[in-house]
Formats: sequence, structure tokens, C-alpha cells
Amino acid sequence: MNPAAGDGHPSCCAPSRPRHSRSLPVSAAAPQSPEHRSTDRHRICQTRIPAGSFLMGDSSGDANVGDGETPRHGVALGRFDIDVTTVTNSDFLRFVSDTGHRTEAENFGFSAVFQGALAARDDDIIGRAPGTPWWWGVRGADWRHPRGPLSDLDGLADHPVVHVSWNDANAYCAWAGRRLPTEAEWEYAARGGIESAKYPWGDREIDDGGWRANIWQGTFPHENSGEDGWLTTAPVRTFEPNGYGLWQMVGNVWEWCGDWFTPKSTRVLRGGSFLCHDSYCNRYRNSARSSNTPDSSMANAGFRTVSVS
Repeated sequence: MNPAAGDGHPSCCAPSRPRHSRSLPVSAAAPQSPEHRSTDRHRICQTRIPAGSFLMGDSSGDANVGDGETPRHGVALGRFDIDVTTVTNSDFLRFVSDTGHRTEAENFGFSAVFQGALAARDDDIIGRAPGTPWWWGVRGADWRHPRGPLSDLDGLADHPVVHVSWNDANAYCAWAGRRLPTEAEWEYAARGGIESAKYPWGDREIDDGGWRANIWQGTFPHENSGEDGWLTTAPVRTFEPNGYGLWQMVGNVWEWCGDWFTPKSTRVLRGGSFLCHDSYCNRYRNSARSSNTPDSSMANAGFRTVSVS
């Protein structure tokens, strides 16, 4: 199956309601900017984030020790255009087809897959990650085989591309004439114009009145009830966009940002993923931060881009 078939994108001017969409109100605090196309290469719809200032960092008291969410501090930003969704498998295929790019997972021959989503033979399993034994190193896991070598992209054209490292994301950006967002840009955009909110939609909890994002439900890491409709990734236009018209800024997949987390060692990841649960990883919040080395890849991390300025 060719995941690029049908392009995978609804019209920018009138986005269709996605499968499993929840009828939840979008905040009126920040009117959504009209979506517009970027370029022939980078076909993801854009929205313009207005220039402004905000308080960056934890506003709800939920910060994880050592993540650097505090102290809160003021940040001023100029306007910028940002993808309304993460880059999809369809989008990434177009890049790979045009450039011949091989991801680092493909070059290394393995990537990290969650234990409950494996599609691999026993002899494909290299081992478990120290301290996080639910992550298994799997030979043949890559963006084309997100659950392992026995999986493929059938039905996943409009899902976020995963198993892409920071370096892979940066290579896509160079091809597309884009760049990764700074984490200040990412957080400002995620907030959707709502000052000091915990989540992109405000302060209501993620399951208050219907699921608002794709995270783990049940007992992590052994039982996921799938109450939000998804066990792993969801299509990029699932649930409801925030006040700026951005889809799934929290949950679904972690998103690479341009910044270093620790100097010359790890890069910033933002937004949490389908594996986040408040008993272990409550990082599906606007201010939450995580990191990994720029050559690392995993089944729950992707990216979105902003315009080059």
C-alpha cells in the first residue's frame, strides 16, 4: 500500500471532521487563523501565530522535578507560521521518495518499540531499555514498520510519522525549506491564546466531558483500555484543535523542537504521547518537557515544522 495515495490531507480552507472526533468547544480566547498551504514540497496546512508575549513554564504546579519547567519567565515572540498537524507518513514518504533519505533507525537497523505494540519475531528483539523495561529495542523497526518488521503503514497515511530522530526531522526541514520550532514557539502555539492554561484547551482535565487527547488509559504499562479510541497513534486531525487551530499539541506523539535540552547532548521534545499516564508521565501539558539524543528514535515521537524566518 502506498501511504501517499490520496495525499492524506483534507482541504486547508475547510478541514473535514476526522474519525473519532469529539464534539468539544474550541476556546474563543484566540480566534483561529485561516489555514493556508505552504509549498508544493511541504503540503501540510499552516496557520499564523500572532506576535505576542507569554509566561513560559509550569502554571499548574504539576512540573516534574528536573524537567526545567520552572521558574516561569516572560518570553516575547514575533509572528510565525506553523504546521497545523505533525508531519504524517504520507508527507514523509514524499520527502524520502524525492531525496532517498534513510532514517537513522534504518541505518542503525533497530529502533524503540513499546512492549504492548510489538509486531516482531522473538529473534528481532534486542533487549529492554534500562529503567524503562516497557521499551524494547527491535530490529527492523523504523518509520515504515512502526511496530516492528511484521508491521507496515497500511491505514496509517494520515498518522504521524514516528521512528524519526531529531536529525531526520532536521533533514526533512532542510528539504522543505522549513525548520523545527523553538520550544518557546512550540509552547506559545500550544497554549492557543489562553494565558497560563494547563492544556491547549484550558484547565479542564483531559477526560472531563469527553477525551481531548490521545494518552494512556488504564494501568501503565500493562493495561490500556483504549477509552479515547486509540491504542497507539491516532490520525493527526483527531479530537479538536486549540484556539490557534492546531491539532494534538499534547498527546499522540512527542514533537522534536530545535533547542538543546542539555548542551550538545540531548534535544528538546514537547507534548507527551499516547504512552503518557498521570501515574508515570504526566507530560501531556503545555509546559511539560522531555529530551533525547538527536540520533534517537522511538515509536511515539514525530515533529511539526515552522516557516524559515
